[in-house]
This record gives sequence, structure tokens and C-alpha cells, in this order.
Amino acid sequence: MRILITGGAGFIGSHLSEALLDAGHEVSILDNLSTGSIDNIAHLKARPGFTYHIDSVNNEPLLAELIDHADVVFHFAAAVGVKLIVEQPVHTIETNVHGTEVVLKHANKKKKLVVIASTSEVYGKSGNVPFSEDSDLVMGPTPKHRWAYACSKAIDEFLALAYWKERKLPVIIVRFFNTVGPRQTGQYGMVIPNFVRQAIAGEPVTVFGDGTQSRSFTHVADVVRALITLITEPRAVGQVINIGNTEEISIRALAERILAATGSASPIRLIPYDEAYESGFEDMPRRVPDLTKIHQMIGYEPRHTLDDILRDVIESFRKR
Repeated sequence: MRILITGGAGFIGSHLSEALLDAGHEVSILDNLSTGSIDNIAHLKARPGFTYHIDSVNNEPLLAELIDHADVVFHFAAAVGVKLIVEQPVHTIETNVHGTEVVLKHANKKKKLVVIASTSEVYGKSGNVPFSEDSDLVMGPTPKHRWAYACSKAIDEFLALAYWKERKLPVIIVRFFNTVGPRQTGQYGMVIPNFVRQAIAGEPVTVFGDGTQSRSFTHVADVVRALITLITEPRAVGQVINIGNTEEISIRALAERILAATGSASPIRLIPYDEAYESGFEDMPRRVPDLTKIHQMIGYEPRHTLDDILRDVIESFRKR
């Protein structure tokens, strides 16, 4: 198949590109490098069947041409990371909503399958854990910019499902739960890369809030395997699907495990949310997926534990 990945020079997109090429597919990437990096795809440039374009999805003539030549579109181009979202809410909303709008519009002309990357953030402050795809979404108030990202991705989902319902455009919406692995940076607030970098450097490991908030982390290899399987599963079309891992850990315990895994003597420093982000910042207390749907659909089970994830991330940082 011929695959187009918007945001393909990003963390997940670059791993997906590599796996698709390994499987014999042709891959084309469109990325403006606002959060992605050319370093992520440098090792792919010479591979047969791989092309890349440093440009934005807002370049509609180019986007339309690339979609016309593709069989499947993975739409990963988006503003990501809590830090970026809090600091640039206008950019977040415009990038996420308009980018998805133009991708769906052009894909609809020839009914190309589109996989929309969404996020566990859309579950918001819901206490109904683990989160299943039909759970209610509980957002915070609009003056809290932290929720702009979740709302923008929820709009993306509504729009994609509207295209499927009204215009029969095949779409699959995937909600990622804290995907982690080599090549991910902590530049925009990703917790494991930040903790690993700080621990290796002997700096204080900075835990935001009181550290009792909990998350479940998914190895990028598990995510990529699920994505490649889903595009060949007819039952996935028109569906919202969680991709994640159910192994839950508090952020304080995560910091302690990283210190042990790296052999670091760094202290743990608690930083209030108001200092880390902005006054009145709100966080999700827990974030754990219900994986029943994806397991029943494609037999998905995460193969990597948290210890596997930490080992791979630590190794990648030490090689830099």
C-alpha cells in the first residue's frame, strides 16, 4: 500500500514509517517540523519507497496531491504536549481543528481511509476509570487553557465521525494513552523522557503536583503494531478505539523507578502546578484505558511492560 503520514517526522510517525517500510509499503511524510525533527527520519531517507516533504497540511495543493497518491492517510500532524498547549492555546486549537478539517476534506474526494490520531486527554476529568470508548467526556471550564487540547481533539473526532456518517468517508479514530519510546523528547512536557534526562544528568527529578496522579504508559512498538493491524480490519472503520497499556503507576512512583533504573542519586523535587504551568492548572488524576474493544477487534495485547519502556528510553538517552 501507499501510505501518507502527516506529522510523520514526529515521534510516533517516524516509528510507524519505519515499520511500514519494513513491511514493504511505500511511505510519504508531510511535516513542517514544528514539533517533529528531521533527525527522526534521517535513517529512512535512502530507503526505497520513502519520500518526505517539509511543509504544512495548510499547503492544500500539496496535501491534495499527496492524498491522491495514497491508499491510507495517517493524520498525526497536531500541536502536542501540555507545555505547548498552555503556552500557545491559539496555535493548539487552530492547528488541530483546521489541520484535521483540510485532511478530511481532501481525503473525502476519493474516499481514502483516514486514521485520526486522538488522545486519552479527551476523557478529561472523568472518574470512570478505566476509560472505555463510550465513556462520557468531562472537560474543565473554558478559562482553563489546559483543556483546549482535549476539546480540539474531541472536535476532530466529531468531525471525522460526521464525515463517515454523512459522506461515507472511511475513518478510524485512535485514542493514544501516553505513548513512550526511543526518539521521544521531553521538550513539550513528556514525563518519562524528562525524568530520564534529569536522572542521567544528576539533576533534580521534577514531579509536578503532589505526584499522586497516575498514568499508564504504552511502548511505541505496541502502538505501531496496533495501527498497522487496524487499517486492514474492516470493523475498525467508523470506530473510536483506545490504544494503550493498563499497567498504572503514580508519577511519584515513576520517578522513583527511573532513579533506581538509572542508578541516579538525583533528588525528587515537587513543583506546584501553578509554578510548572499556570495559575489554576488542572490535571487528570488518573488515565487508564479499557482495552476490551481493541482486544476483541484485532486481538491486541501490549507486549511491553513499563520496565521494558524505561529500559529502552534510558538506553536511547545514553546513546545520544
